[in-house]
Formats: sequence, C-alpha cells, structure tokens
Amino acid sequence: LRERRAQGIATPVSKEVLDATLEVRTPLLYTTLILFLSVAPILFVRGVAGAFFHPLVLSYGLAVVASMIVALTVTPALCLILLRRAPRRESPLVAWLERLHESALAPIIRRGGLAFGAIVVLAMAGLAVVPFLNPSLVPSFKERSLLIHLTCVPGTSQPEMSRVAGLVCRDLRSIPGVRDVGAHIGRALQGDQVVNVNASQVWVTIDPRANYGKTTAAIQRVVDAYPGVRHKVQTYLKAASEDVVPRSEDDVIVRVYGDVEGSLRSQAENVRKTVAGVRGVEKTYLRLPMQQVTLETEVDLAAARRHGLKPGDVRRGAATLLSGIQVGSLFEAQKVFDVVVWSTPATRHSLHDIGDLLIDTPSGGHVRLGDVATVRMVSAPSVIRHDAVKRYLDVVAEVKGRGLKSVATDITNRVRQVQFPLEYHARVLGESAEAHATRRRLLVSALLAMIGVLLLLHEGFENWRLAALSFLTLPAAITGGLLAVVVTGGVLSSGAIAGLLAVSHIAVSSIMSLITRYQSLERNEGEILGIGLALRGARERVAPMVMTMLATGMALLPAVMLRDVPGLEVVRPMAIVVLGGLLTT
Repeated sequence: LRERRAQGIATPVSKEVLDATLEVRTPLLYTTLILFLSVAPILFVRGVAGAFFHPLVLSYGLAVVASMIVALTVTPALCLILLRRAPRRESPLVAWLERLHESALAPIIRRGGLAFGAIVVLAMAGLAVVPFLNPSLVPSFKERSLLIHLTCVPGTSQPEMSRVAGLVCRDLRSIPGVRDVGAHIGRALQGDQVVNVNASQVWVTIDPRANYGKTTAAIQRVVDAYPGVRHKVQTYLKAASEDVVPRSEDDVIVRVYGDVEGSLRSQAENVRKTVAGVRGVEKTYLRLPMQQVTLETEVDLAAARRHGLKPGDVRRGAATLLSGIQVGSLFEAQKVFDVVVWSTPATRHSLHDIGDLLIDTPSGGHVRLGDVATVRMVSAPSVIRHDAVKRYLDVVAEVKGRGLKSVATDITNRVRQVQFPLEYHARVLGESAEAHATRRRLLVSALLAMIGVLLLLHEGFENWRLAALSFLTLPAAITGGLLAVVVTGGVLSSGAIAGLLAVSHIAVSSIMSLITRYQSLERNEGEILGIGLALRGARERVAPMVMTMLATGMALLPAVMLRDVPGLEVVRPMAIVVLGGLLTT
C-alpha cells in the first residue's frame, strides 16, 4: 500500500488485500501439506510411544490447519479494516532492518559457494548430533512428593525392616525443606505389589518454599548412607509411569517354561548354551531371581509310615507350628481379628528346636518332627515368576554386529531343535522383533515422507533446482534446535519435540513465502533474475520474518529466564529448542 501510494497509484485497499491474499494462498497450502507429511511417520509408531505422540501430532495438525484458516480469512479482514488509514511513512525500525540485512546479504549473494557450504555444514552438524540424543517420553517432573523404594536382602524380618525404615525416616525429617515423611512396610493383604516384608516405601513431601534441587540432593545423600539397602528415589509420576514406559530392548529373550526350580534352571542353561552359538550373539546370561534362605522340611516316608503318618500330615503339622494356621475370627467393635494357632518363638528359635517340635499321630500320641522329616536351610528364589500359569526363566542374548531380526530368526530355529522334558518348553519373545519392525516401518515411512516433501516443493515452485535447494535447507534450519537439546543435556523430551515441530513450521513457511515472492517479482513486476531480484525479495520479506521470530522468541523467553523450576518441565525444553532453532532459521 505504501509503495502504491508513493508511486501515485490509487488502488483500492480491498483489491490490494485480495491480491496479497491470493499470492500467499498457494504457499500456505503447500506449507500445510509439507508439515503434515513431515509428522506423518510418527503416526506409524505403535505401542506406548505411539500413545504418547499420536495426540501430539493430532494437536499439531489441528493447530496448523487453524493457523492457515486464520491467515486466509481473519488476517485479510483485519488488514482491510486497519490499513485503510495506514501510515505513509515506513517504520524506522523496519527501514533499519532492511538496510542492515541488505548490507549483510549482498556480499553473501556474490559468494554463492560460501552460502551453500554454510548450509551443508549446518545440515551435517544437525545430523551428527542426532545419535547423541536421548529420547524420553516422560520429562523429569519436579514434584514436591517423592517416593523412595527401600529393599533389604531377602529374608530380612519385618521388625528389622521397620527399624531400618524408621531410621531413614528420622534422618529425612532432619533435612531442612522436608515437610512430611511417612512409610509402609511390605505389601497390603490384597495389594498389587510383588514385594515382601524386606521392602518398604517411604513418602517424602518437600516444602514449596524450599530449594528443590538442594533438598532432593540432601535426600539422596541420606538414603545413600545406608549400606546394604538397595534404594531408588523418584517422583510419584516417574514411579507410576515406569510400568507404562518400558525401556528400549535391543536384546533377544528366550523364555523357558517349566514346573520344578532345579529342572527349570537346568533346561534354561541348555538353552543358553544353544543360543550362545548363534552368529551375532555377543553374550548370554540367565535372568535369575534373587535367592533367599528358606526352611525346607523333607518327609522321611519310611519313618512316617511307622508312626501311621502320611506325608501331608507331617507337612501340615510342621506348617502349623512354623507358620501358624487360622482357626477362627474374633469380632469386636465392628472389627474382625483372625485367631491363629502358632508355636511360641522359643520353640522355633533354631533348627534343633524345630526338630523337637511334636507332631500329632493318628493314635493320639506325639512324635518329634526330626524323627519323621529332615529339616534344613536351603536357598530358594525370593520371587517365583509365572507366565501362562507356568514358572519361567529368561535367557537373554545380547546382539552385536548383526541385525536383530536375523539373530532372532536363527535363535528361534535353534530353540525349536532343543528337546525338552514333558511340561517344559521355550519360546522367543516377540518384543525385540516387534521393536525392530516398528523401527523399520518408521524408517520407510520417513523416507516416503521425505520424497513427498520434495515433490510438494517441486509442485509449489515448479522448479526442481528450487525444490532441491529448499529441501536441503530445511535440516539446516532446525540444527539450532538440535544443538540446543544437546547443550541442555541431550534429553529429547516431548517438549523438545514440540519445539522442533514449531521450528519446522517457521522454517517451511519462511522458505515458501520468500521463494514465491521471488517468483512473483519476476513474473508480475518484470524483475530480472539476478542480484537485484534477490536483494529486493529479501528486503521485502525480512521485516515479517524477523518480527515473527522476535514475537515468538519474546513470548518464550520468560520460560527460559525462569530457569529449571517446577511447572516448566515441558514448556522450558520447548522454549530452548525454539530459541535455538530461530537462530539458524
């Protein structure tokens, strides 16, 4: 409008707005399609990662469509209303930006090879940092409620575990900034946790006014000071999400099923030796549960028969004396208490005392437990794991130097040739093969999306050279965001991915609008292809592009300036990535 008025051309504002809208309509459409294709491979991700990222892609797609609709409808309407009395004088800031940009751009245009080299270096830098990124579905939320898991050696008694947990709670309460501490031992009667009385959970609440980093570090130091106690300090969300966010599994697992512990371990060892001979398998081992000391009573059948006892009679009598048996219930004050018959602690203090326990005989007499059975201490698994109502042990094969799918296929063929006793069998778990198939499907879809983006760029510019140049520029544009992720720890969280999507949107729209403006100047206004065309198109687009980036950066800058505080676990990584990406865009 200013240029028309400066040239003395009286053009209606409505016509100028309409012409400008029609000029940007096609670039906006192709920008939207390119952005959709860029995120389409994420829709092929399955499992937990797909559950996390599919809503993100859907929200992103809806936001892009809404942005295009606003740009083609609301923005022209506002321009028609607000620009009827547009100032004839150009903004001093815009004029200064145009002069600064033109003076910096002119030498670069005259040295085209240097510009292409810079783009290639940026793109290679972005690709080089990708292997160093650590994907994380769930960010580390700075919750004020912490959950500490404490686990002592199997066989630890409930009084001892209560004593250890009490000492830990006492030390935690002495930390400045800790408001509340509570703990529970073992598992509730019908709880879903597979733990024994040698495990405890400690809940810690941090005061909102306390320094989060210093307080959590002090809590970690207190827990680390207890030798022999395995522990893990987590936020509640982190602990709750462990079951739904599995770790990446690049190993092949063979699950061996059976009934008896000794025979099961023997068969698993045979499978391990068989799997170890497969090419590409670097290391094999058994995932064995932790062992604990257990009291075992083996009935002497001949001695029991002489006293008229059956093996079941001996086992039930021993179990009653050693573990107790519920014989009734006591109701008092609307509460129910179990009535249990159990031997006194003094009578089961040692193996000799247990051997002296008396078992009732059918004739009404008594016999020592040691006379009809052998009582000894043995090692037994602390947890008996079941799958499909069968005990199992996992044989893990670490793969290196060969494709995971090929190794899994060879292992499957080897396992099929192993002869197992009755009621024993093995199978190769499908998680590794499924993960490999997902990665392959994601790679294929990404390659197809890249080809689709190149074709859309060609369709939009009607020129293969411009399409190829724009295609190679896009990775360089987001390099700043990737480098920002590496500098801030290398964790590619959902917030960082959202930031990369935002940077991609800005980069694609900037490239499309700039090149289509060049083409419009050449076709409609008689500009000749050369340095003059490049400088004019860049000068006309520099103000909108810089203002867009400044507005975006200023909106996100407070999230970065507030540092790593609770509540910004998603927004802050996104802001850092966007600010880094704007520098290279």
